[in-house]
Amino acid sequence: MVEILPSILSADFARLGEQIAALDAAGCSMIHLDVMDGHFVPNLTFGPPVIESLRKITKMTFDVHLMITDPDRYAPAFIQAGANQVLVHQEVCPHLDRTLRMIQSEGARAGVVLNPATPVFMLDEVLEVADYVLIMSVNPGFGGQRFIPNALEKVRALTRKKRERGLQLPIEIDGGITKENVADAVNAGIEWVVAGSSIFHSVNPVAAFTEMRQIARETATVRV
Repeated sequence: MVEILPSILSADFARLGEQIAALDAAGCSMIHLDVMDGHFVPNLTFGPPVIESLRKITKMTFDVHLMITDPDRYAPAFIQAGANQVLVHQEVCPHLDRTLRMIQSEGARAGVVLNPATPVFMLDEVLEVADYVLIMSVNPGFGGQRFIPNALEKVRALTRKKRERGLQLPIEIDGGITKENVADAVNAGIEWVVAGSSIFHSVNPVAAFTEMRQIARETATVRV
């Protein structure tokens, strides 16, 4: 089933608990948490204490996206704080197989991310190890960026690889997703859709989430 993952990077941090509780009540099952270190990407966000605080108010799946230079060092702390699944970038993991297996050994699902300029074949040797894959459809670091259309070609290429190998790993997309292009992403093979500004910068985030989820799921029912 297609899932919409609201990204709290675009949320109102003064009302973060309230906004997450409202999404939880609306049936949201997963949220996306962007961790940035100011090194791998030119921005700083938050660390394990925020994850730990939010874990107390919801049972939603926490999809923690580590946009940091040393995920091997910090991933266990985020898992201990309450991350259910952890994403690491192929571009910063010289021992990607080991990193993914370490995350799994710590009790979380292990996902791998590709930046817009990184080709899909870079994951050929770890597709059987990873639990899921995230395709970036913007350059990571900031919310509110414009969608990069070529990301859908990468999604289609990855979807073909999944079919050829008989894999079940979900494909996720992150960056510039709106209600106008979410159907295109789903038709390309996306199962998990990260959406930040299009949800939290709307007048009614819950209504925006619900509408996007409806569009995505209706598209999935007729997807060939």
